[in-house]
Amino acid sequence: MLHGEARPLVLVVSDSLGDTAFAVLRAALAQFKHGSCEVRRLAKINDVELLRAVLDESSSRSVVVLHTIVDVALRRKVEGLLDSRCIPIIDVIGPALDALSMVLGQSPSQRVGAVHQTDVRYFERIQAMEYFVAHDDGRNCNDLSDADLVLIGVSRTSKTPLSMYLAYLGYKVANIPLALGIEPPAALFDVDPARVFGLVSTVEEIAQIRSSRLGDEVSRSVAGRYADPSIIYEEQRAARALMGRIGCIVIKTDRKAIEESAAEIIGHLDYVLSQRSARERGSAK
Repeated sequence: MLHGEARPLVLVVSDSLGDTAFAVLRAALAQFKHGSCEVRRLAKINDVELLRAVLDESSSRSVVVLHTIVDVALRRKVEGLLDSRCIPIIDVIGPALDALSMVLGQSPSQRVGAVHQTDVRYFERIQAMEYFVAHDDGRNCNDLSDADLVLIGVSRTSKTPLSMYLAYLGYKVANIPLALGIEPPAALFDVDPARVFGLVSTVEEIAQIRSSRLGDEVSRSVAGRYADPSIIYEEQRAARALMGRIGCIVIKTDRKAIEESAAEIIGHLDYVLSQRSARERGSAK
């Protein structure tokens, strides 16, 4: 881009909200220098006139368009307009619809905004989030019978953020902190071990996180043992012993994104439950 030249314009166009295309664009732009282009979203369009007006205003600029237009007739009109002006087009959803249509032997419903519609899964996620809030950090853990997952671990092993993410995915998650000399709630031992996951990290990482949370010297003098590596080592040793008693899967959370740990937990849970279901079907024959 020459000095003084207007930045390229990236248009996100959708007959719904455009969240999908915008998320793809944001992931792609992360690979480029910040501020390299202007991004504008045109949401809930139902004809090409708004797009045409924006293109007319931006005739002196380089333009690229990402779109998630589900309506086939509108998609053709938009792509025809862009082709006539030699503007690059990225159809974010069309190829996926075409491939799925071929594999499933069905035509897409062309329901605009279907992903945002309130459905059973939406209410399940709301219920899961409410369950997480009520059962975070050991609260209300005298009854865990409704939990899809229970996470246990010493302080600062990512129990709360991981529980929150899993709740967003629709799982009812309780998390219980483990501390030296304190027995966990009796209800924990009534939970199916396949649904319990022990979280561990390195002593160094936990100590670093805890130390940063202590803040000033006064806090350190009062609660310095909280970040003492030798204490953390003993906490994790006792926690691992408890996890062994329960017979749960142990997940290492150090140097992992929340999404990675969540995928590992869900993978283990799905595998164990599917194997159990297969054995039950076999014994029923």
